[in-house]
Amino acid sequence: MENNLIDTCKNLIKEVKNIVVITGAGISTESGIKGFRSRTGIYQLAPEYILSLDYFYKHPKEFYQFAIEHLYHPEAVPNIGHEILATWEKEGKVTQIITQNIDGLHQRAGSNNVIEFHGTMKTATCQNCGKTYSTDEMVKRMKTMDEFYLCDHCVNNDKKSSYIKPDVVLFGDSGEWFTIEGFNAIINTISQADCVLVLGTSLKVTPFSTFPQYRKTGIPLIIINKGDTPYDLEPNTYVIQESIGDALSKINV
Repeated sequence: MENNLIDTCKNLIKEVKNIVVITGAGISTESGIKGFRSRTGIYQLAPEYILSLDYFYKHPKEFYQFAIEHLYHPEAVPNIGHEILATWEKEGKVTQIITQNIDGLHQRAGSNNVIEFHGTMKTATCQNCGKTYSTDEMVKRMKTMDEFYLCDHCVNNDKKSSYIKPDVVLFGDSGEWFTIEGFNAIINTISQADCVLVLGTSLKVTPFSTFPQYRKTGIPLIIINKGDTPYDLEPNTYVIQESIGDALSKINV
C-alpha cells in the first residue's frame, strides 16, 4: 500500500471528531472467527436456509447444534482492530459503531456505543413471554434436556410452550434495528458524522449496504476491506485493501 494513502487517512483521523464506524465479518476473522460468504465461510458448510426463521421453528435442535458450533465463539478475543476503535471512542473520536457481527468483540474490547444490527449470540429469548436466557445456559440445557429450546417459565405456568430463540436476526426475521424507528436512528447518526469508516465488509447485503450513502456530501469515507465494495470509486473515498489490524495500526501511529 502506498504510504501517502496511509498518511492521508492518518491526517483525516487526527482532524475529525465524529467518526461513525461500520464493521462486518472481516474484523472478526482476524480474531479467528469464520466469515459467512468467503471461500472458507459458513455458507460453504450449509445453505443460507439453515439460518432462517422457518428452519429454526421446524428443526430447533439442528438449528441450535449448528449455531452453537459455528456462530458462538466465547473463546475468541478482540484483536488490535477492535482495541484501536475502543481507544478512539475513549478519546472522543468514534461516536458510534454499527456492526453486522454477533460476537460481541467490540464490547469486550471496551467499546460502549455499539449497534448490533444483526443481534447477538450472547443471549436467547422466549418468543412468548420474553424471558431471556444466556447462551451459556442454553448450551448446558442442550446437554441435559430433550426439549431444551422450550421456555421453562411458559411450560411451568401452563401457558403455551414457546421456543427460546437466539437473539440474532435470521432470514425471514426482524430485529430492533430493522424497524422504521431503528433504521431512521442509524441514518440520523450517520448523517451527523464528519467521517465514516468501513471495516471488513463488502457492503453488498441490504439494508446494511446502504448505510454509507447517508453521509453528508463531501464527508470522507475510509474503507478498509480486502475485497471490492460498491463505494470504492465514489468521491472523497479512500480504499485500503489489507488487514484491518495492520492498516489501523499504521493510521493510529
